[in-house]
Amino acid sequence: MAAGMSERSGVELLGLPVRLHGLQLGQPSDLLLDRETMRAVGIDVVCGDEAHRFLPFATAAISDDAITITSPLVLLEVDELAFYRSRSFTLRSLRGRPVERRGTRVGTLHDVVIAPDGELAAVLVERDGSTERVPFDGKLRFAPERRSAA
Repeated sequence: MAAGMSERSGVELLGLPVRLHGLQLGQPSDLLLDRETMRAVGIDVVCGDEAHRFLPFATAAISDDAITITSPLVLLEVDELAFYRSRSFTLRSLRGRPVERRGTRVGTLHDVVIAPDGELAAVLVERDGSTERVPFDGKLRFAPERRSAA
């Protein structure tokens, strides 16, 4: 991770192109968070050939305008992506879920804020029509997805 990177929201990270030596290789489509630690473990990248590949978070250098990699070999193939997806939450799957602290609802997840080391620094929740930053302290929980009867 780039030493100069500040905290970034998931939306900001997913908006950055993935580049190798200045050439765009792909675009992030989702952020993967470890189910136990809630650390960012990687990024699902859609590459120029339309294939989804896994970019381990620790191998990415994040700047203001790009996610830079030093070798195409850090982009892992679809079977590795499936392995990490099975052990993580995707930001896409968490968005819209209720966020609770000790059983009390604090809002609905809008986005996450990732620290430079991959730690989940905060969540952005929607509550009463506004978005609020709530520090992530390990006591926050994402309620299970509610399946509709439709």
